[in-house]
Amino acid sequence: MFRFAAGRILQPLVEEASKKGGKIAKTIGDGAYDAKSNFRYLASKKIEAVIKVRKSSSSRAGGCIPRKLVAQEYLRDPEAWKRSHGYGQRWIAESAFSSLKRTFGEYVSTKTMQNMANEIMLKASLYKLFIGLTANP
Repeated sequence: MFRFAAGRILQPLVEEASKKGGKIAKTIGDGAYDAKSNFRYLASKKIEAVIKVRKSSSSRAGGCIPRKLVAQEYLRDPEAWKRSHGYGQRWIAESAFSSLKRTFGEYVSTKTMQNMANEIMLKASLYKLFIGLTANP
């Protein structure tokens, strides 16, 4: 059985996003991304790590100061940590993708990666146009 290891995929995802341009200021991840290597990597890139640590986490460094700081703040008051760092806002993106998939379906019809990207961008552009048309009655 294939198991997706989110903790190992963070660095390649950030590297790929960095290639697309713009500066990444913050990375938000759930507990699956709670790994010292992720906190160290993000700190080395000067990216704020908004990664939910496990409730059973130790607030000691254990060799990783960036994770220690997040763990201490989170364990002190999880709800305040979520509010102050914008954690829990994933529903906004999830809602947009859900609406996009309901409008256009979950699949692409093209075969090559470049054409898939073009098709998705076209669908997203059309969806944005649709939203603009319905937002201004």
